[in-house]
Amino acid sequence: MKRTWAWARIGVLALLWGSTFLWIDLALDALTPVQVTFSRCALGAVTLLVACRVSGHRLPHGRAVRGRIVVAAVFCNAVPFALFSFGQQGIDSGVAGVLNATTPLWSLLIGAVAGTERGLRAARLGGFLLGFAGVVLILAPWQAAGAGGLGVLAVTAAAASYAVGFAFMGRHLVGRGIPTLSLSAAQLLAATVLTAPTLPAGGLSPVEPDARTVIVVIVLGVVATGTTFHLTYRNIAAEGATSTATLGYLLPVVSVALGVVVLDEDFGPRTALGMAVVLVGVALTRRQPRPSAPATRPPAQPAGPAATAAENPPHRLP
Repeated sequence: MKRTWAWARIGVLALLWGSTFLWIDLALDALTPVQVTFSRCALGAVTLLVACRVSGHRLPHGRAVRGRIVVAAVFCNAVPFALFSFGQQGIDSGVAGVLNATTPLWSLLIGAVAGTERGLRAARLGGFLLGFAGVVLILAPWQAAGAGGLGVLAVTAAAASYAVGFAFMGRHLVGRGIPTLSLSAAQLLAATVLTAPTLPAGGLSPVEPDARTVIVVIVLGVVATGTTFHLTYRNIAAEGATSTATLGYLLPVVSVALGVVVLDEDFGPRTALGMAVVLVGVALTRRQPRPSAPATRPPAQPAGPAATAAENPPHRLP
């Protein structure tokens, strides 16, 4: 049952997280990248602050904890959110989801350097490599020469920033007795404060949003940012930063599928095969080792005359 709930959480989180690229793409039709970044941080923070108030949780106290939250907000929120908004001006939402799938590789590299990924099993390492191969198959870089160079670079840098943020959160914030709801709310609040100074650089442009834009921005901020980020925090607490990063391999499946359904993007055998490879790679990375069989003792032999004599040696006379 526990594994079933874990897979259910992974599936919901992948769907919500994978849809983020679609909502960003739609929001950029009416807003600037700075406005998209700030609005999703602010709406996400308000959503989680309300959830904290309703559930009776308080924001974390202490200068040290708050300092760590600010660092995590830089690498896991403010920087990648801004890079995605900027990068998706030049590339499709599906491509952004595919490039974000490099997060597990960055996470694995960081874990290996930091010494938190010791004794990496061959099956899991093979899963990481297989997942990356599936991402490359979906992206097909050999078919497009220079597809939005700066956009590709920005989204790839955002994926690396996510990996740094996940590792930092897992090592310095999770597992210290602070509810994940309080941590996620405080972190998005910090990200809002960090992105506010960027508003003069393109964020103060006049906006005349229609009903569609308002709905898109609300979904992006409340669901795809606030709710998704809290679920991400819970997953880091439950399964670790590297395992959470493997979700990145599921995002191309979601982002490409949404691109086909909503934006009428192309979908062929190569993309389908790449999705299948990605799913197999994720399954391998999440495969649990079989517990070693407990050492069994030889069955007890019936007590014969010899055993009885050994257990009860005859008393010798002095």
